[in-house]
Amino acid sequence: MKKTFLAALLLPAFVHAADNFIFCMEGSPSSFNPQLVTDGTSMNSSAQTIFNRLVEFKPGTTEVGPGLAESWTISKDRKTYTFKLRKGVKFHANSLFTPTRDFNANDVVYTFKTQLDPKHPLSIPAASYDYFKAMELDALIADVKKVDDNTVVFELKRPESPFLANLAMDFASVLSEEYAQSLVKSGKGLKTLETAPIGTGPFVFKSYQKDSTIKYTANPTYWKGKPKIENLIFVIVADATVRTQKMKSGECHVMAEPQPQDIEALSKNPAIKVMNSAGLNVSYIAFNTEKKPFSDLKVREAVSLALNKKSYIDVIYKSSGQPAKNPIPPTMWSYNNKTADQAYDVEKAKKLLKEAGYANGFETELWTMPVSRPYLPNGKKLGELVQADLAKIGVKVKLVTFDWPTYLEKSKKGDHAMIQFGWTGDNGDPDNFMNVLLGCTAVKAGSNYARWCHKEFDTLLQQAKEESAVAKRTALYMKAQEIFAKEKPWYPVAHSKQNKVMSSKVQGYKIDPFGHENFEAVSLAK
Repeated sequence: MKKTFLAALLLPAFVHAADNFIFCMEGSPSSFNPQLVTDGTSMNSSAQTIFNRLVEFKPGTTEVGPGLAESWTISKDRKTYTFKLRKGVKFHANSLFTPTRDFNANDVVYTFKTQLDPKHPLSIPAASYDYFKAMELDALIADVKKVDDNTVVFELKRPESPFLANLAMDFASVLSEEYAQSLVKSGKGLKTLETAPIGTGPFVFKSYQKDSTIKYTANPTYWKGKPKIENLIFVIVADATVRTQKMKSGECHVMAEPQPQDIEALSKNPAIKVMNSAGLNVSYIAFNTEKKPFSDLKVREAVSLALNKKSYIDVIYKSSGQPAKNPIPPTMWSYNNKTADQAYDVEKAKKLLKEAGYANGFETELWTMPVSRPYLPNGKKLGELVQADLAKIGVKVKLVTFDWPTYLEKSKKGDHAMIQFGWTGDNGDPDNFMNVLLGCTAVKAGSNYARWCHKEFDTLLQQAKEESAVAKRTALYMKAQEIFAKEKPWYPVAHSKQNKVMSSKVQGYKIDPFGHENFEAVSLAK
């Protein structure tokens, strides 16, 4: 532990150079291929720095605008989308590859066909493309066709209201077909896409030292114009206290995931500025409904009754959090205000446990998050509070954790009993929370950590996806939230504010509603 702590305090000498911009991040990426990741740490390390998408969210908003596609049209039956592609966009180069052509329709077809068809010759071996499947795009997209170098057509099997916003998400980042082909031809293999990424984005990937640093340089041929930051460096500092120390000492220009209790003091520092906004997020404890005893609703209800949510907010979130009761945040359209928040009633919890056949309680595990996230600043502390609360009803909880990539991988397989997780929205649509996290397809995709497949709930979600009228979609989602509240696949914990801490010299930074870190328009005052 001491060695790890001391190592975290020591930054490499290169970070002090005047033309370097330092982002102190909270964890290590699991991959640099945005098609394969589901966590914000990895997405910030790849999709938001190295890649672009056909359509992109306008900075600081949930509004979809042009990206690699300059324009698009949608057919009257809402099942055909035609995209006109931007000309003259250059891919990056690295020691393995130098592009011989500009971005074109071949790259778009390749990007989506490989996720659609596991037998595609350029699909990554053993890749599950979890996000693509969780969004049910494999069941939605009938075909992706090249019309000419600058025109691509998506044919859908049915109308899908969130489709355009889905294409602005990280997993839809466009990769180079030519690079993939060259990796296969050279024998390097497609797994190289995870460690040596090539994109069209604002920064060029240079190197990654595991659990230490990621280095990027400004893309000199970026189609939006070269970024003002010459060298972008992500320094990995898992301990939030150490990140705060580095922020105070000027070793970070922006820091990830500040602890709520540190915000007031940091905001008083003249060398630091703090920005905040309402978070499009939720934190929760998922019960693995495929495993006993959590397959029993009475047990889920009993455990929920024994948890003191107010204490979690007071201790962990302070003024930066509010209690959660639904799987979507209150800032999102279709939020159901009429669902009841979970009561705190220890005696009733004991009674229900007895009725379920566990009068003397039981032993179980709770996996606690090893990294700070916007929706959960301190997983270890939450675990300790939950452990103490459940001991009062005879439930003995063993706290378990892993490094972040392992935590993600094992949880996808359903190895847990209870697990801490959370979500920051990707596209501003309720589908992105409820279907991705709680839909039946998401069980197979690995993003439904409750392993909960409720037919009526899932049917409502599918109807909402195909419906175009917002009022009708809202009614469907509100009914789905009522089922969620009754069935309790999760114990919702909190919705948190986004607090962004940075040097007072940082200019042009905008808080992203989806929790992304985007530095392409950021600079440092001289």
